[in-house]
Order: sequence, then C-alpha cells, then structure tokens
Amino acid sequence: MAMRVLLTGAAGFIGSHVRALLTDAGHEVVAVDVMLPAAHGRAAALPDGVRHCDVRDGAALDGLLRGVDVVCHQAAMVGAGVDAADAPDFATHNDFGTAVLLAAMYRLGCRRLVLASSMVVYGDGAFVDGAGEPVAPPPRREPDLRQGRFERYLPSGEPARWALTGEDAPLAPQSLYAASKVAQEHYCAAWARATGGHAVALRYHNVYGPRMPRDTPYAGVASIFRSALAAGRTPQVFEDGLQTRDFVHVQDVARANLAAVETVPDEPFVPVNVCSGTPITVGEVARVLAAAAGGPPPTVTGGFRVSDVRHIVADPARARALLGFTATVGPREGLARFASDPLREPAHR
Repeated sequence: MAMRVLLTGAAGFIGSHVRALLTDAGHEVVAVDVMLPAAHGRAAALPDGVRHCDVRDGAALDGLLRGVDVVCHQAAMVGAGVDAADAPDFATHNDFGTAVLLAAMYRLGCRRLVLASSMVVYGDGAFVDGAGEPVAPPPRREPDLRQGRFERYLPSGEPARWALTGEDAPLAPQSLYAASKVAQEHYCAAWARATGGHAVALRYHNVYGPRMPRDTPYAGVASIFRSALAAGRTPQVFEDGLQTRDFVHVQDVARANLAAVETVPDEPFVPVNVCSGTPITVGEVARVLAAAAGGPPPTVTGGFRVSDVRHIVADPARARALLGFTATVGPREGLARFASDPLREPAHR
C-alpha cells in the first residue's frame, strides 16, 4: 500500500538514496533538509523536489506532517566530532530536533517513525573468552596501546575475542555523537510508549557508497582512505589494521529503510542492526580500495586513539526476522566499486 512519507535529511548521503528507493516503490515522499554546512558545504543548493526545513521548527513541521503516514528521520549532525566544542551542535540538531519532531507528530496524529540510528550507541562490541563464554573485558589502557597491545585483555592476560553484537547489548556511547544518538533512541522509545506509536531505530554500521562526503573530519574511514588514494597518498591505517567492523553499502541501507517503512512491529520501540553480515578488518578495507584504485598499498602505522573501538561486528538476525532484510552487496565487492564511485565535494565548515 502506497504511503505518504515525511523524509528528513533527504538531500544527504543516505537520505538521497532512501528518497529514490521510496519513490521507486510508489510511496509519496515529502522530502526536507536543512542543508547543514558540515554535511553539504556552505554554498550547496537544495536538490529539486527537496524543501528547506529545520526539524527544530515545530510550526514548519505542523504544515508538512498533515496526511503523513510515517516519518523516516535521517536528519542529523553526524561524525565523532572534531572536539568537545561540537557538543551543543550534536545536542541541538540530533536530540532537541528529534524531540520537536516527535511533539509535532503527536499533534498531527502521526504515530509511526523510522529513525536513523548508529552502531556507535554500543561503544565496543561483544566479546567472549577462549571457551566462548560472554565476557566484559576491561577498557584498553594507553600503556598497552603504546606497546602495540591493541586488543581488549581479560584479567588472565588472554585477549578477548569479538562476538556478534545483538541489539540487546548494553549501550555505552564513547563520543559526543554517540551520546546524542543514544538520547535520540530514548526519546523515540518514550514517545512510542506514551502515544501508542511505533518506532524502529535502524542502527547503521559503517555505511559507504556513491555520494559519500569526501575530505571531511566527519566522514567514515572508507571515504578517508578513498580520498587519500585519489590524491596519490598512501592510506594510513591505525593500530595493526586488524580492527574488525561491518561495512554496509548505502543501497542496502536504503533497502532497510524501505522495509522498515513498510513494516509495523509488534513492540512500541525496536532497535535493528543494519549491516552486511560479513565482517572485514580495517586493514582489508584499505587494501581492497588501494588495489581497486591502482594506488599505493596502505601503511599500517601503529598509531592509536585511546577512545577508538577495537572490534564491533553486528548480528544481522533481527533485521532478517523482523524486516525480511538481508544485505545484497558484500563488502569486498562494494568497496572495490566504491574506489571509483562519485563522491560529494568537500563540506568545509
């Protein structure tokens, strides 16, 4: 059944792909974006068919939400943050903006929300010991990192092994951005319980693909490696390159959004991992991109940031069971294509 969908962040990297897929599926899309300079640059123009709207403007939302069946909320300030001065921007755009949107949805009688969340809400991923039993190893320590001991270690000295991270894992944000995404989820869960609504929080893992921003401190590592190769530079890989992640193609992320828009869950609030289901190390990401681009092989630097997550690998089971979603693009295939995909121009702040 065709629905009327309010899509926020519709001009963004992910939002633009979601908009195209929703439209192709026959849904009527009300597309809006505030065009944050950190994402689009200061001189970027609104794409055709996208209206200017700040989700912090409740009066504007009242006019847009009439007749809307479901909101697909992609708008956010993204990235780990350059420094602590970014905290107010994350709080106002992500948390206050979501609160204003939820209040407007309540006023206008719209009770379904799909939220763009993130794997960053977990902090580190799940771990098991040598016997396969779940464990919570202590945080990494700077003295260990300086000696090249990059894993999370158990009190016995044995390195903990990563395990699939499911949606019921504890939330442990380690950055300002992550803290804002956890708050977003909590607002949405409380709103759903209070209004009888339904909210699905799609926890994106490492998203990449065409139209990803380039040359910005808010971009993902795949974009940073890609930009280095385009400039003839060697990709610089931190630690030993064995950090494990899940890289998911933006086309699959759009498919997950379409599935969530078309699915009404039984529970008021449900978080769902959006991932490829195929783990890959950061070093392998750099090697795949370098080989596909015909550039210099990556350099493993041994550098580190104490706050960085060592391993986080998503469990895809809930997305498959609840949404019928399984990724179609494997990371090695998709990253090889990404080496020549068109990117967005730099978004200088």
